[in-house]
Amino acid sequence: MGWWFKMKLWQRVIIAMILGIGFGLAASNVMGQAEAATWIDNHVRWVGLVFINLIRMLIVPLIFTTLVAGIIAMGDPKKLGSLGLKTLALYMGTTLFANIIGLAFGTWFKPGEGIDLGGVEAVAVSTEAPSLLSRLLAIIPTNPVAALAEGNVLAIIFFSIFLGVGIIAIGKAGKPMADLFNSASEVILKITHYVMEVAPFGVFALVSYTAASQGLEALQSIFTLIVAVYLGLFIHAIITYGFLVRVILNLPLVRFFRGMTDPIAVAYSTASSSATLPVTIAAASDNLGIKKSVAGSVLPLGATINMDGTALYLGILALFTAQAFGYDLTLMNYVMIAFTAAIVSIGAAGIPSASLFLLAIVLDTFGVTPEHTAIIVGFIIPVDRIMDMARTAVNVTGDAAVATAVAKWEGELDEEKFKEVAVI
Repeated sequence: MGWWFKMKLWQRVIIAMILGIGFGLAASNVMGQAEAATWIDNHVRWVGLVFINLIRMLIVPLIFTTLVAGIIAMGDPKKLGSLGLKTLALYMGTTLFANIIGLAFGTWFKPGEGIDLGGVEAVAVSTEAPSLLSRLLAIIPTNPVAALAEGNVLAIIFFSIFLGVGIIAIGKAGKPMADLFNSASEVILKITHYVMEVAPFGVFALVSYTAASQGLEALQSIFTLIVAVYLGLFIHAIITYGFLVRVILNLPLVRFFRGMTDPIAVAYSTASSSATLPVTIAAASDNLGIKKSVAGSVLPLGATINMDGTALYLGILALFTAQAFGYDLTLMNYVMIAFTAAIVSIGAAGIPSASLFLLAIVLDTFGVTPEHTAIIVGFIIPVDRIMDMARTAVNVTGDAAVATAVAKWEGELDEEKFKEVAVI
């Protein structure tokens, strides 16, 4: 097996992904889709679930230790305000661009025209959203230990920032605690590298199950929509992030994508930005030269509030719905779709079936009936995973692009390391 481990991790992950697709489709053809999905679920998928649990195990300690260590590394709490404003502005800006691209591709491809929804089983989704006040209050943990235990990411970020600022504020007396968090963050990152050796096997198991359970038949009726989503996401990654990295930051774009190959592959196979976070932070630090002060703060926030892929997806799905049911949209409807999707996506990553929850809210902006919304959700659910994988890969790429920009503007980017060959 020496030859296997001599290959770069991203190469092993890509090979595992291709083999997983082939194995899943082959099993589905030989055994039948239902039987193959059940067999793989019972005998193979558990390897993928082990991998998912391993990286989820690292999320809370990673966010907590790296964010506190990052705040301490700043040395000056005043820098936190500048970093935070730049981070939020970039995340909001890229999300809005993503939604505009989604609307453009939905208009161009017209994926909803000619779709037969007569035999679709409706799935109701509530359009009731929590108030802005309740969302803001939920960020402040009444019990930090409970927030850590529950994995409440925004609450953990809030407490970690205050703890880091407190350690800086007391000066020399806080040095033992600062050393503790610096050491702990290095340990967690090292564990992340160990866990990533399991990634190819986990990816094979997860992708083979998806291929077997979905099958090619499920993709045929929705093929145009999937193509529109994938091309839109690809264009957003190349144009929006490419413009930010290559033109605004004057950094080599190819090197950026090479450095992010591992997180992108893991994000695609797991369809979870939060689960990919340990890999994203490791790649940002080891490959892109982003210092701890930025990687530990910008990336966890991005995994929670940055949903470029979902924003783009919602724009396309809104037009898909309008085309399928014959809704006539005005220019103001387009504006409201883009604005609503960009706003409500912030902080919604922790909600189960977040994209479908958000879809119901966006469709409500141009008067889609609850019955039509339920039919669209029922139509999308069987293949949502296929598109969710690509959305997550773009979200993770966006997190890294924003972190790179903030790091450079704050003087926290090692450009020599950025331009070196990727180490993982």
